[in-house]
Amino acid sequence: MDNSLINKEAKLSEHFNLGELIKTSAKVDNTPSHGIVINLKNLCENWLEDLRYSYNLLYCLKPGEDYEKSKNVEPIIINSGFRSEAVNKAVGGVAGSNHLYGYAVDIRCLGIEQAIRYASILLDIADGKKQEFDELLIERSPKGTYWIHFASRPTNNRRKVKFIQT
Repeated sequence: MDNSLINKEAKLSEHFNLGELIKTSAKVDNTPSHGIVINLKNLCENWLEDLRYSYNLLYCLKPGEDYEKSKNVEPIIINSGFRSEAVNKAVGGVAGSNHLYGYAVDIRCLGIEQAIRYASILLDIADGKKQEFDELLIERSPKGTYWIHFASRPTNNRRKVKFIQT
């Protein structure tokens, strides 16, 4: 299937659309199946929306400022979401990656402090909602850029939490 035939503006949740979660710089097809779109939707609705809301409430808004009306609200930027087999291979992803099934996202972080804050919020969401996740990895490239790799599956979650320097 041709990726250009899907609606990248389709909403997965209030603040996330399909295009954000399937974008890739690899020059190969990255078209998700209907089941994968459902997995991405679950990830957005059950984790990313809460992360966005909590991060902004705690770190961006002034006391008493309305979340819906504020100009201080920061988006959550997704570096990578779903990856087809071809994309996963092109970007050096691991075999069996949660990205292949729409269970994982890599979230851009402005530095180690933001990465730690995101990770803390995601742990709080898991504990507060009694939801399990598979992986919560703070990753750092040799160039010093940070991101959070976060994955949640329907079953067999491992609650793996690590700091990884690539």
